Amino acid sequence: MQAFEYASPSTLHEALALLGSQWGEADVLAGGTDQISLMKDFIHTPKRVVNIKGIKELGGIHHSAQGLRIGATVTFDELAGNPAVRTEYPALHSAVMGVASPQIRNMGTAGGDLCQRPRCWYYRRGFGLLAMQDGKSLVPNGDNRYHAIFGGGPAYFVSPSSLGPALIALGAKVKLVSASGQRVISAEKFFVSPQNESSRETALLPNEILTEIQVPPARGVKNATYEIRQKEALDWPLVTASVALQMQGSTVSKSFILLGHVAPTPWAAAKASQALDGKALTPETIQQAADAAGDGATPLSGNEYKVKLARVAVKRALLEASGKA
Repeated sequence: MQAFEYASPSTLHEALALLGSQWGEADVLAGGTDQISLMKDFIHTPKRVVNIKGIKELGGIHHSAQGLRIGATVTFDELAGNPAVRTEYPALHSAVMGVASPQIRNMGTAGGDLCQRPRCWYYRRGFGLLAMQDGKSLVPNGDNRYHAIFGGGPAYFVSPSSLGPALIALGAKVKLVSASGQRVISAEKFFVSPQNESSRETALLPNEILTEIQVPPARGVKNATYEIRQKEALDWPLVTASVALQMQGSTVSKSFILLGHVAPTPWAAAKASQALDGKALTPETIQQAADAAGDGATPLSGNEYKVKLARVAVKRALLEASGKA
């Protein structure tokens, strides 16, 4: 690990003053479950590390008539144990519980989950976000078992966020704060598919800190997350589906169906939503939506299996949300 300056500010104002204007000047540390690995592997070599875990204003879960406010440093354990998350936001609760390691749930934070870097083995071995060598991506003709089936490049990694698909389905927003001001953007726009090596996979700037997640009220919204994974022990899923259904009686007035681990960003299954909107939530319409979830996929040489898994995950999530699982 490269030597670095370490700072542990007690206020957000102090933390923001310690950040730089360019990536590599300073990295933010919260739970550290990803950051430490990046530094050990020399993928990140920051001159300064700013620990925000002790900043009280970045913690806490607040539930009100306006929805849910989740501080950036709230741990997965705190989310898992929150009554409002468990009862009103089952899509979010299931995503949290999908992280099977008690140690990671105890340390990992909500903000850190959204900001973690890709788990792509080409990226982690120093080939960059686009895995380029001699002007070509190594992914299409390499080992691409766990890579993207949507998006079509030039980025082929999959978004590693556990919470991202559920938050987007639920209509969440994130607050990003810098020394010069703040901005609130939708969770959907927070995730970005980079088009070149100088880009990042999120909208976060080097002088900003993600301070909180804002989730609108979900009472009356049927929602669920279903994950398909290779093993029950700590591992990243092969495919996930998060759904949120706005209902008028037994009819779906508007659906939000998000796939995870299939693209560089959480992926909106638009055709699946179109197959469901305006229709009664029945086994037949659920199957139609599931069948449409794979539309538009462009699998690589080793990951065509993900297309079928996407359809299965959407069907299972819709069945759970409807109470028919």
